[in-house]
Amino acid sequence: MLTFTIRRLLTAVPTLLFISLVIFLLLELAPGDPMAQVPLTVPPEVKQRMREALGLGEPVPVRFYKWLVQMFWVEPKVFIDWMTRDSWLLGWLPDTALYGGEQRVISWQTRSPVMDIIVQRLPQTLWVVGMAYVIGVLIALPIGIISAYRQYSVFDQVGTFVSMIGFSIPPFFSGVVVIVIFSVQLGWFPSIYDTTHRVVDWETFKVQISQMVMPVMVLALQTTAQISRFMRASMLDNLGQDYVRTARAKGMRERTVVLIHVLRNSMIPVVTVIALGVPSIFGGAIITEQIFKVNGIGQLFITALQANDLPMVLTVAFIFAFLIVLFNLIADVLYGVLDPRIRYD
Repeated sequence: MLTFTIRRLLTAVPTLLFISLVIFLLLELAPGDPMAQVPLTVPPEVKQRMREALGLGEPVPVRFYKWLVQMFWVEPKVFIDWMTRDSWLLGWLPDTALYGGEQRVISWQTRSPVMDIIVQRLPQTLWVVGMAYVIGVLIALPIGIISAYRQYSVFDQVGTFVSMIGFSIPPFFSGVVVIVIFSVQLGWFPSIYDTTHRVVDWETFKVQISQMVMPVMVLALQTTAQISRFMRASMLDNLGQDYVRTARAKGMRERTVVLIHVLRNSMIPVVTVIALGVPSIFGGAIITEQIFKVNGIGQLFITALQANDLPMVLTVAFIFAFLIVLFNLIADVLYGVLDPRIRYD
């Protein structure tokens, strides 16, 4: 397993480099001008100097090389310095002082380091997206298991109906619906997420939960619909296998047969769906954050697109690609943990 993991990590490096090149070229070919929002009264020669200051006058290969150096060499040094200086985990170590003032990835829109802005926005996204995904998985797995064990029962029919709703309704529509029902009509929850809110006591914690309910509900609905269907189908495939009949014939308790033998084998394909669903839930958060005004990564990505902020768009898109590669690896490793027949070494 260790050899396989190391081999996959080494393979991920050229994969991520190729992905970053494709994203960079697509953004270069996309329409739009970073100077489009500059007032028309600005003289053309001033605009040209502004372009040169942003690095737009350099050839494409040079700009891509500079981004690679900044992203994979300069930013890691900044991160290591922060870990040894300010973090609670490694803050007791001596300050490494690796960063020597080199040029970092700078946002064209804010003229500040891109990674600093992402780190500021990340907690808001993790609060909403992380909570939605955990709740969605915890709800989906029992629904899929019970629906398969009690196939065609009332519970199964209701679960199928709810899953079809979750599959069919996109988040930009379901988000508006829950705002109209629970915020406008009933007045139970706020329609706008207050990103400046801080949890300091029980009352502020209740406020935080109330403003998270609707965006978490929208994102968790999609997660629950997808994973519960996969869980049900995988359980049905294994419930009819010979080893299940053999276990029952030996007198094993039904709970042991279903929750240990069948469930463990059924989780193998579901693990892929859960692992690969983590990056996709971040993609769904792009729309949800716009609807509920969550000042997170998704809204940052949309704002950067509208402003033609290519360094910001490139970095956020690369982070999404990195998450996909990472959770692919995690899914493959979990295969060997769940199924002893799978060996990579």
